Amino acid sequence: MTDEVTPARFHALGWRVMAYAACTHYRTGSLAAGVRLADAIARVAETFGKDAHVDLRRSGLTVRLPVNDSGQLGDDDVDLAGQIAAVAADLGLATDLDGLQTTQIAIDALSIPDVMPFWKAVLAYETFGDTLIDPRREGPTVWFQQMDAPRPQRNRIHIDVYLPQDQAEARIEAALAAGGRIVYEGHAPHWWTLADPEGNEVDVAPWPDREEDG
Repeated sequence: MTDEVTPARFHALGWRVMAYAACTHYRTGSLAAGVRLADAIARVAETFGKDAHVDLRRSGLTVRLPVNDSGQLGDDDVDLAGQIAAVAADLGLATDLDGLQTTQIAIDALSIPDVMPFWKAVLAYETFGDTLIDPRREGPTVWFQQMDAPRPQRNRIHIDVYLPQDQAEARIEAALAAGGRIVYEGHAPHWWTLADPEGNEVDVAPWPDREEDG
């Protein structure tokens, strides 16, 4: 994001900023209500000339505004989010951010240029900077982390879970209560690395939804 477009501007609209998109979720209660909202979102997004990714279920609708080719969100995204929020309000639909998240698979590699093409081919993904993305925007992104030395006794793939800032602490506490442990806090409060009882790792990341990260 640019310095001007901070997470707080999306927060004020009932949206959150996670990884590669600004997003929110509306409770609909029925597919019919969700379809009405999806249709309204499509018309509003068309006037902005922008993409709005919609995931519709009977219970609710999640909408994401993806970052541009430079990996940023702009003033037009804030404006579009505001228009979508207004449309949802007009339809009497409530915002529900509980459970809102984005997941990413992170792969450690000594030579990313050698490894990345394999995963791009086997997943039929597209390249977005140093990340692979599902062309249909349905599956998790895949990101490659540079290794400085072989680690044969350590898992080489982990999951990134991006959460709204106000949900990260509770998610970590739930993971610890379920038998997990914190293995690294050096990047906190941007993210914490946790592991399950057998050492498989996951990063829980309120970045970039933190105001300080805007």
